Amino acid sequence: MAQGYFVTGTDTGIGKTWTSLALMQYFQQQGKKVVGMKPVAAGCEMVGGQLRNEDALQLQAQSSVDISYELINPYAFPLPVSPHIAARKEGKKIDIANIQQAYLKLEALADVVIVEGVGGWMVPLNEKEDVSHLAEQLNLPIIVVVGMRLGCINQAKLTFSAIERLGLHCEGWIASCVERNMDELDANIKTLEAFSDMPLLATFPYEEERNHKSYKKIVIKTLQP
Repeated sequence: MAQGYFVTGTDTGIGKTWTSLALMQYFQQQGKKVVGMKPVAAGCEMVGGQLRNEDALQLQAQSSVDISYELINPYAFPLPVSPHIAARKEGKKIDIANIQQAYLKLEALADVVIVEGVGGWMVPLNEKEDVSHLAEQLNLPIIVVVGMRLGCINQAKLTFSAIERLGLHCEGWIASCVERNMDELDANIKTLEAFSDMPLLATFPYEEERNHKSYKKIVIKTLQP
């Protein structure tokens, strides 16, 4: 059975894909066969007559084995809004059971599966379930990406606390610098380190434009596959 990790974040657009790619590279450098998964994606574009998400395509390209796009990204929607709204606009409903089935197929093909969530920890997936329910059902160790900017301490503490209340295991967190010059960056990081026992796994520096090569220089602290 493959080891899996669920990558969530304190917000959208803060580096979850970058983190997922860096984790994939980390385990690949250890000789592991790794695949990536982005179960739900909104804001997709038509490519060759099919809806495709840029982040999911990057995960597909980084995967150690050839995986069909539909398995990596079971739910793809064109409208760049909250997933439950995007699905409703298409007359569809996001079913966590379907995502679980896709995950099991990926699990059979790899040593490590990196699952990237959508938005933040409690972004709705349907009328009754959100990202936290998906993480709970997959029952994977969680890695939290914290977007380092004003307000991040509150967002991170809320996310950490919500994970702990569900009794889920958090493997650690990533400090993702999303501002060129954040005031008191080190003090913010130290505050979050003091708040939680969840270890800081890496600090991702600010980059004007993050691309598919940016994550290659990221150093992840020890994780055990």
